Amino acid sequence: MKYEVGSIVEGKVTGIKPFGAFVALDDQHQGLVHISEVSHDYVKDINDHLSVGDAVEVKVMNVEEDSGKISLSIRKTQAAPEPKQQQRPRRKRPAQNDNAQGFNTLEDKLKVWLKESNDRQAQLNKRLKK
Repeated sequence: MKYEVGSIVEGKVTGIKPFGAFVALDDQHQGLVHISEVSHDYVKDINDHLSVGDAVEVKVMNVEEDSGKISLSIRKTQAAPEPKQQQRPRRKRPAQNDNAQGFNTLEDKLKVWLKESNDRQAQLNKRLKK
């Protein structure tokens, strides 16, 4: 193969499928530009970006020697866009409980849980006796 990985070549779009576009590099060689390699932006419909007959500049990403498949990328020939700085809304911290005691051992927590459970059980028993 005369196409090396990393080289940038001119090609012509010969076919479009939902998953990508076929690009003829010359009379004997053709490669595929996967839909994810068309643009830096999200591509929902490849037909919005490419048409059959378009001349495109592509970068050779992979060449399978045994099958002859060539993977191409259009977006790797373009400069990456500036990252958008978005302000994230600040999360409010949960309100601090005034009776929070900081770190409690499991034994201390278990005592509290058992007391709460016994209180609830006693309230349920009172309701049932009525």
